[in-house]
Amino acid sequence: MDDLILTPEECVDCMKCERNCPQNSIHVVDSVPLFCMHCNPAKAPCLLKCPEGAIEALGGAIVINQEKCIGCGICENACPIGAINIDGAGNVHKCNLCIDQDEKQCVANCPTGALKDDAKEQVNEKQQKLAKEFNKVKELLK
Repeated sequence: MDDLILTPEECVDCMKCERNCPQNSIHVVDSVPLFCMHCNPAKAPCLLKCPEGAIEALGGAIVINQEKCIGCGICENACPIGAINIDGAGNVHKCNLCIDQDEKQCVANCPTGALKDDAKEQVNEKQQKLAKEFNKVKELLK
């Protein structure tokens, strides 16, 4: 799956996602992991504003082509959630959904399952939880 989903209430602020991100692109702020949301390519501010065409949609992810990138910082300023960072050497860091690896490292290293890569699994879990709550209300109304 090309999703990266966070369930904030399950995050224990261990920062393993941040430490294990090969792109150095997850940052835990106030106990919440922040990462690129991989916007729809037709609406992705970073992709649309890059003057060099260095940001591309690839395999469901919005990625930076380092060979084309000039480190101008326009993408960093365009990102509405601050998910793109430029280091002191001018290298741009942004989540690429670990498209070059067998699994997403943040998901693989999350001890509580707060980060998942399957939206269907999360939706099913929420539906089951909601159904249980509705059944409790239903029993109270009998």
